[in-house]
Amino acid sequence: MAARTGRRSTRARGAALEFRRRPCARDIPALARLVAATGVFNPTELAVAREILEERLAHGRSSGYSFVLAERDGTLVGYTAWGPIPLTRGSYDLYWIAVDPSAQGLGVGRALLAETERDVARHGGGRIYIETSGRPAYERTRRFYLAAGYAEVARLEDFYAVGDDKVIYRKVVPAAPRRGKRGGRAPAR
Repeated sequence: MAARTGRRSTRARGAALEFRRRPCARDIPALARLVAATGVFNPTELAVAREILEERLAHGRSSGYSFVLAERDGTLVGYTAWGPIPLTRGSYDLYWIAVDPSAQGLGVGRALLAETERDVARHGGGRIYIETSGRPAYERTRRFYLAAGYAEVARLEDFYAVGDDKVIYRKVVPAAPRRGKRGGRAPAR
């Protein structure tokens, strides 16, 4: 990753992706279009996705929200929003992950999760929690989390509405190795 730009590049099934961690004002309409295009979120959820980004733009890191934004040819094709869970040590919520329908099934979501997990590892590691709906429309999403190594740890029946359970997943992410003063790995303790 280039330290000055906060960008990292990778390939997802042949398509070059650029990742960045610093959202900007132009991301607001792009993120709103992307989340709406998925077709699974209701108007209230769409508003919350936008509000989280606006909160980050207004308050920076002190907002508690971090982002990984994936772009292909300068166009936003996916993102994650995540942050530490208040009053915990080493527990993080993945608040949002969304991939444009044109980029789904191409490894973009998996690459976004991997980038987010790397960020958590750099923050000392811990547990990432993901909450999602138990509705049939989210079946593919739930399979995606399981395939990415997340374990279902709880299911709260009728949480969102009658017939709409909250399903909670967790993955333990170890801390990234610390670097010694000379650029090598720190000695084991």
